[in-house]
Amino acid sequence: MKVHEYQGRQILADAGAPVPPGEVIESASEAAAAYERAVKEAGLGEGGLAVVKAQVHAGGRGKAGFVKLVKSAKEATEAAEFMLSNKMVSAQTGPEGLDVSKLLIAAGVDIEKEYYLAITTDRATRRNVLIASSEGGVEIEQVAEENPDAILKEPIHPLMGLQPHQARRLAFRLGFTGRQVGQAAKMMLTLAKVYEQRDCTLAEINPLVVTPPTSEHPDGQVLAIDAKFNFDDNALFRQKSIADMFDPTEENPAELRAKEHDLSYIALDGNIGCLVNGAGLAMATMDIVKHHGGEPANFLDVGGSASKEAVTEAFKIILSDDAVRGVMVNIFGGIMRCDVIAGAIIAAAKEVGFKVPLVVRLEGTNVEEGRALLEEAKSDIPTMQAATDLADAAKKIVAAVS
Repeated sequence: MKVHEYQGRQILADAGAPVPPGEVIESASEAAAAYERAVKEAGLGEGGLAVVKAQVHAGGRGKAGFVKLVKSAKEATEAAEFMLSNKMVSAQTGPEGLDVSKLLIAAGVDIEKEYYLAITTDRATRRNVLIASSEGGVEIEQVAEENPDAILKEPIHPLMGLQPHQARRLAFRLGFTGRQVGQAAKMMLTLAKVYEQRDCTLAEINPLVVTPPTSEHPDGQVLAIDAKFNFDDNALFRQKSIADMFDPTEENPAELRAKEHDLSYIALDGNIGCLVNGAGLAMATMDIVKHHGGEPANFLDVGGSASKEAVTEAFKIILSDDAVRGVMVNIFGGIMRCDVIAGAIIAAAKEVGFKVPLVVRLEGTNVEEGRALLEEAKSDIPTMQAATDLADAAKKIVAAVS
């Protein structure tokens, strides 16, 4: 599960990390007052710098014009009016763009240097790892490709967690000096604590910044001015406060619908709908469709039971995608018998009413009985054809939509 930037900033602030003041708005009429409160809380005078940022689950906001620096209530209102009345189009949204319904208005800060800081799981070492770079403020993938030596990693012990000496050593390696070292190390330890306690799969601060020296802070301040968090869906039952942050408007409607019926569904860009029981089998199904020249329209796992209700809802979800020109069903009957599954497929197909090609492949317990049922139903479902094996099914559905 993802959360918005403003929610991530609040999570960090609640954990004790220094974050510039700000608030979220949903109407341009709220922008002026939000600007004034943010700059006042930050101790900035009239004409103080603030930033207006679209709150969407996609990157590339700055290049798309949906992150704007403002120096007055009027400018804040103008920026809010633009963002709330236009779709944000970036490399991550695709040409269709995203609607923006929430904005963060936060106090701006003078920046002397930007850094990248994140924690995620390193599957190679089966440990969480702290990742840092002195080249913050840009996409970390770009840094990794162009200057891999700039990416520093510190493994985190699964029982002891991130240790203070590790954080300080990494702070020195990043180039922090003076009192910045202690501030940076504290930020790392705070991020590690949040990552563990909140069941994160990704905790990222980009950029982590150092402000110029002042009389109050002669070495500058280390601040988190952007935050990104992803959370383990399987742990949300014990993270109620995190689960309450879920924003359904940022999710694919079909994927939300599937979740309501305990179906695992992910929309893709192809034109062949896939209905499969089992995640591994679903991956293999998509692979073989690609191998034979087709493009899967989705990943859909109906689970091990594959009941009539589940299959019916799965068909409805697949066919709600206008790009789907054919559907491939690939079922392996284990404890659930193939004849029962075939009956469910036939009943569901009759209820939904198929107008696109439907190819069904069955294998496993009572497979011959299941195939006989499919053969008997061909007159009632004229677009359906049975396949003898997985390769045969892929060839038939690819040919049918070509």
